[in-house]
Amino acid sequence: MTIRCLIVDDEIHARRVLEKYIHDLPQLELVQSCKNAIEAMEALRKHSIDLMFLDINMPKLTGLNFLESLSNPPLVVITTAYREYAVDAFDLDVIDYLHKPIPFPRFIRAVNKIEEKLMAQNHSIQPQPSKSNDRQEKSFIFVKADKKTIKLNFKDICYIEGLGDYIKIHTAKKTIISKLTIKKMEELLASEKFPRIHKSFIVALDRVEAIEGNQVEIMGMKLPIGQIYRQAFMEVINSYLKK
Repeated sequence: MTIRCLIVDDEIHARRVLEKYIHDLPQLELVQSCKNAIEAMEALRKHSIDLMFLDINMPKLTGLNFLESLSNPPLVVITTAYREYAVDAFDLDVIDYLHKPIPFPRFIRAVNKIEEKLMAQNHSIQPQPSKSNDRQEKSFIFVKADKKTIKLNFKDICYIEGLGDYIKIHTAKKTIISKLTIKKMEELLASEKFPRIHKSFIVALDRVEAIEGNQVEIMGMKLPIGQIYRQAFMEVINSYLKK
């Protein structure tokens, strides 16, 4: 597993230390080293990033404010000289909190934690074989919506949006709201033609118009690709690329 990394820190010495640590670990790949959050925004737009090492105290936009502004952040490890922000940082679901100066063994522990999380997530989203060949051959299912039982043809589905205990099934002509979880819908579709790209979205591969950065274009919408779903989704896309 190669973990693509982004450094965001306004201190050049701190960036150099992290750059060396990343260089010393073969499983890590440094994509870009940024001196502020504005540069980091552009880097995230242009590149696929698995892990961001993020400083807190930076000019213009603090690391935590930057993280709060991201709708689909990569995994984040905070690197800071300040201990008092740890609670706020973990409220934003950061993976680890490294206090400067960062010893190399402590850095390795953080990376090990990241590897374990990514491996567990990638394993959990691998496509599961269908229990029955009959289900693979089906071209429709029935769902309950508006006090009716509606036949839903797979070919009509554009994408599916999760809303807690409900889903919105977007077709070219209409939107169907059904009391199903997105996880249950994923099990019902059970096909690489309907990859899950985000905790809240499943897309119909036939309806995908383009992929740019961490977004899928479909029906004039730009849907986010969640970091934990990206690898499996891109493996499906790559299987269709002409060599």
